[in-house]
Amino acid sequence: MKKLINNPEVVVEEMLQGMVAAYPQFVKKLEGFNVVVRADAPVKGKVALVSGGGSGHEPAHAGYVGKGMLDAGVAGAVFTSPTPDQIFEAIKAVDGGAGVLLIIKNYTGDVMNFQMAGEMAEMEGIKVDSVVVNDDVAVENSTYTVGRRGIAGTVFVHKIAGAKAQAGGTLEEVKVVAEKVIKNVRSMGMALTPCIVPAAGKPTFTIGEDEMEIGMGIHGEPGTTRTKLMKADEVVDHFMSKILADMPMETGDEVAVMVNGLSGTPLMELFILNRRASQILAGKGIKIYRTFVGEFMTSLEMAGASITLLKLDEELKSLLDAPADTPAFKQL
Repeated sequence: MKKLINNPEVVVEEMLQGMVAAYPQFVKKLEGFNVVVRADAPVKGKVALVSGGGSGHEPAHAGYVGKGMLDAGVAGAVFTSPTPDQIFEAIKAVDGGAGVLLIIKNYTGDVMNFQMAGEMAEMEGIKVDSVVVNDDVAVENSTYTVGRRGIAGTVFVHKIAGAKAQAGGTLEEVKVVAEKVIKNVRSMGMALTPCIVPAAGKPTFTIGEDEMEIGMGIHGEPGTTRTKLMKADEVVDHFMSKILADMPMETGDEVAVMVNGLSGTPLMELFILNRRASQILAGKGIKIYRTFVGEFMTSLEMAGASITLLKLDEELKSLLDAPADTPAFKQL
């Protein structure tokens, strides 16, 4: 294992310390907890958004803490759900009196621990609600989930629900728009190489030099097919057929596209994927409103990528365009 770390047991804490040192204008770390909150938290009268999960998916989730997106990012150990007490501390730290929405990726541990923390907060008089993101069309159930996994499409929920909260929406209104995003977002991913969890020190799975895993999850969970290497266009054709079959669209519909790298794939290859995705959408008469290409929800050093489509209406377009100012996502 070759990694630039000091001690596998403190990689998450040291990562957050480094993030706070880099972006003190955006975030601060809660003493004693691997939780990052807005530097100006709590924001009085604003609905607060809390998200998180296991570490190793940076910039998710702490990178999206800031104006117009999240109020807190909770970082569990690598690929491990944060504990209820961590999440509880995050909720208390960001509650500005208007309630807190928990944005949870659909993994069994995350769902259980976030909901438990929400119940703990409600016992202290904090109004809490939650949504669960399940955008991955690759598999119906997986190693860690009942139902679809939540992957890169979660970032669109952060962005749009965050904009609604920043604009003064009530907790009920913010939840409604978050659920609208979840209803209209679909993703699928693949991997060329495994990742290495620092504490384990070895690849999470093995894959041949001439193979790829289609439908891979962001923790290295098995996908739908292990196949010989395919050309980029063939991969995108497969992804788009699965996504569009699951979320039928008509000529004239508008979408936001996210081509997400898992951190071991060069931008050159991500743009090649986006080239084909844009061709397919144009061929179907589907208008691309915005495109995002880069690393939004990663998996340590795994080579691979995912594609996400978000079907838009006028409300979602307006909120997607709203300003955001965070370490990992800026839009003025």
